[in-house]
Amino acid sequence: MSDSESVSLENLIKQDSPLETNSDWSDDETAAKTGLPVGSLATGLCYDVRMRYHCEVRPTTEVHPEDPRRIYYIYKELCRAGLVDDPDSIQPLAPRTLKRIAARNATEEEITLIHSQAHYAFVRSTSDMSDDDLVFLEKTRDSIYFNRLTFASALLSTGGAIETCLAVARRHVKNAIAVIRPPGHHAEHDDAMGFCLFNNVPVAARVCQRTLGDECRKIMILDWDVHHGNGVQKAFYNDPNVLYISIHVYQNGKFYPGGSEGDLDHCGEGAGLGKNVNIPWPDQGMGDGDYMHAFQKVVMPIAMEFDPDLVIVSAGFDAAAGDALGGCFVSPSCYAQMTHMLMTLANGKVAVCLEGGYNFRSISKSALAVTKTLMGEPPDRLAKTAPTAEAIETVGRVMTTQAQYWRCMYPKPPNNPAWTNRLHDVLREYQAHQLYENFKLTPLYIYRNKISKSFENQVLASANYHKRVPLIVVFHDPPELMGYPDPVTSKLEAHNCWMSDAQQDYIGWFISKGYAVIDVNIPKHVTQVPATSKFENEDENRSTATEELASYLWDNYIDLFDKREVYFLGIGSAFAGVVNLLINRENLYKRVSGVVSFVAENPVRAVASSTQVWLSKWYRDNSLVFVAETHAVWRDQDRKPSKRYGTLFKSTKSSLGEMMTEHQQQVFEWFAERADEALDETEDEADEDAAM
Repeated sequence: MSDSESVSLENLIKQDSPLETNSDWSDDETAAKTGLPVGSLATGLCYDVRMRYHCEVRPTTEVHPEDPRRIYYIYKELCRAGLVDDPDSIQPLAPRTLKRIAARNATEEEITLIHSQAHYAFVRSTSDMSDDDLVFLEKTRDSIYFNRLTFASALLSTGGAIETCLAVARRHVKNAIAVIRPPGHHAEHDDAMGFCLFNNVPVAARVCQRTLGDECRKIMILDWDVHHGNGVQKAFYNDPNVLYISIHVYQNGKFYPGGSEGDLDHCGEGAGLGKNVNIPWPDQGMGDGDYMHAFQKVVMPIAMEFDPDLVIVSAGFDAAAGDALGGCFVSPSCYAQMTHMLMTLANGKVAVCLEGGYNFRSISKSALAVTKTLMGEPPDRLAKTAPTAEAIETVGRVMTTQAQYWRCMYPKPPNNPAWTNRLHDVLREYQAHQLYENFKLTPLYIYRNKISKSFENQVLASANYHKRVPLIVVFHDPPELMGYPDPVTSKLEAHNCWMSDAQQDYIGWFISKGYAVIDVNIPKHVTQVPATSKFENEDENRSTATEELASYLWDNYIDLFDKREVYFLGIGSAFAGVVNLLINRENLYKRVSGVVSFVAENPVRAVASSTQVWLSKWYRDNSLVFVAETHAVWRDQDRKPSKRYGTLFKSTKSSLGEMMTEHQQQVFEWFAERADEALDETEDEADEDAAM
């Protein structure tokens, strides 16, 4: 290599050095602090024994769920793990123990940033009440008790949340957990409820915003308590700078605190539109896979787009496995995983504030897992991460709802659609046309007290429905549909959609055998007039409406013509109304010759009655019920399913269409064995009548 080449190479190396004045690297890229300026900080802990002074004045034999010992058990669990420098801690201690954050009394000025003056005065007044007055308050208020130290404990709880959040936001600690009580997320502007007096987290959030300004302007509150945080939602419903995300059991508004406010369509208002995200589980029993799915699909994408300055967790642990009130199965590992993901936000500024959780062991183990993760310990691996179908559906609907407010959410909802026909109505019209063309089934008149397109062609019958031949009454769901929606627009192209209508083969076979047929379509939603384009759940009263329709058909078209065999064929959840008819109509089963039902993954319905002692035995002897092998009814290997469920047949198929095709011949033979004999007797009687 020549000298000139060596000099040129040396110059190139110098130009790429971040220490050279003519380097291409920016000052920002070279100004990073040495070491671990955040990672070397301690995790904070706020705990004060005086918060335990809030307790019942006159405890009953049953211990109140919001037991003062809740925070004691969590604190002692942290001590046993060697995370707290405390005389009771087990040695050796962690290399860097939790840094204590002193709780203080929240001021009236701070609390009234969220609550009314009247509410503050009311809670303060409990300090001077008699025991009788305090007990009366407990009986008349919504799920809350008081004593003369309640106000003092509530001030400490709110003050502890404030100091914890300020310590994190100011970087006095890396992150922190506040083991505080009484909890707060149900407390509203002028009301104490749901074990909550002052709403700790919203007060702390407002204080941080007022104290730190732009340094802590955008705050995210993640609420994983099993109950919806109605108080937090109301506090920030029109605030564009506070993102509230709640994962909770909803049960269609029946789970505490009740009402529709926790549903997914409550997204904020005014400037805060889109900053309220509810993930409402349809029922209890949700687990790790469901929560991880919600986090990965909704919580983290929206949180990253929002880009908060501070993350506060309303950390109720009543969704933990073992909590009787919550009834869910979230593991400590899952809480740790969720915490780990949240730590990627806001430069790691995460403050965890205790809310609910009423099983001492569950809250202790869960809080320990969260704390260890905050301190830098990797979270344990999850045993099971597959979400349930209910979680996938709920999260999908949340994504579609929130897609109009967040760029990261898909699919986007339709923009002012001009469509007026719901597809289930169009398909029924097509079905009716096919059933007439192929088998001459025509509509039966059904009296209605309202108008809906869903009622058109709902009940169809063969011309011989009134004759003395075996009658098959088919109650079925709308046909199953499959399709590939566009991942961005959610539009469905007709050529990429398929309809399963296996019942046509069954009706064709019945007609070919000379049987009479009544075909009853039970829509999952009755289309309103005028029609809308929004998502609709299955109608709550569908089962009751089906029973009423079945009763109407029985009284006006079936029972009028006696001395003939009547059979029911149920397809999907539509059959629930017929089951109710068998149970509630005294001795009706004596006029029914048999029942076949394709349940698939739908609930298996028990047929039993305290007033009809032989009903269950009759149902077992005269039914054939096809159930998917993955159905919960098969889970108990040591016990046979009750005879109240009928004669169950385990099918390898899970969808209704596949199941009906798979077992078609078996069902035909079942009907032929029973109905053909009756048909022969009817024909013999007809010949005798003709000869007379």
